[in-house]
Amino acid sequence: MARTTRQHKRETTVDQAARWNGPGGQGWIDSQEVLEELFRPLEEVLVVDLPPGDVLDVGCGTGSTTAAIARRPGTRAVGIDVSALMVAAARERGVEAIEADAQTYGFEPAGFDTIVSRFGVMFFADPVRAFGNLRRAVRAGGGARLIVWREPADNPFMTTAERAARPLLPELPERVPDAPGQFGLADPERTGKILAKSGWSDVELAPLDVGLSMPVSELTGYFTRLGPVSRLLPSVPGPRRATIVQTVRAAFDPYVLGSEVRFTAACWLITARAG
Repeated sequence: MARTTRQHKRETTVDQAARWNGPGGQGWIDSQEVLEELFRPLEEVLVVDLPPGDVLDVGCGTGSTTAAIARRPGTRAVGIDVSALMVAAARERGVEAIEADAQTYGFEPAGFDTIVSRFGVMFFADPVRAFGNLRRAVRAGGGARLIVWREPADNPFMTTAERAARPLLPELPERVPDAPGQFGLADPERTGKILAKSGWSDVELAPLDVGLSMPVSELTGYFTRLGPVSRLLPSVPGPRRATIVQTVRAAFDPYVLGSEVRFTAACWLITARAG
């Protein structure tokens, strides 16, 4: 059988904006309550030792982390996200949020003491430019505290849907290493160089492994609304789509314990200083 060569396209800023202002963003909003509870332990890691001051939450999404930061004494929190849909949801909960691309937005120079992000900084088309822009937004001596995913091999739960679906969905694109996306900052050496080149100092990446859980009743909605498989399912004919959903759901069985889905999020906790 002839082997098909796939062309892998690196996503641009325009691609990311289109995704998060379309079905990708709507999927997050539709799953907002589930996702906020799912990632609450990671939010707590970001917020627990955060010093008071002016804080910028990059890729704030629907604003859960931004709101948690804003509740801390002596702290002002501002979120920024490229998704108009999610920024609107964040504002509905009273969060101060900017609808813009943090890679190019004209921040007030040295306007913040700290930047934080929970899975919001892996999507930049030009990460050196993006982190340079964020560095200029932080006062001298300020810091960064960011959580990103480690390698796909360390996070089998996060790739279960696409691995299970691929035999039935050959048009599913393969992930491009280091490309903008979920695992865009998974390589610690590359990520450290990006931050250093962007003007950050004292860059450290510490492994962070956190147990997460969600109700098993939310599992099908989770993988049909979010991730690579969800983006193709709407265009698949009904009977084939039902087979794919059934197959993918079965692949998650190892993570099901009673009424819960449990897995470990393997992340990097990145800290850096604006020298």
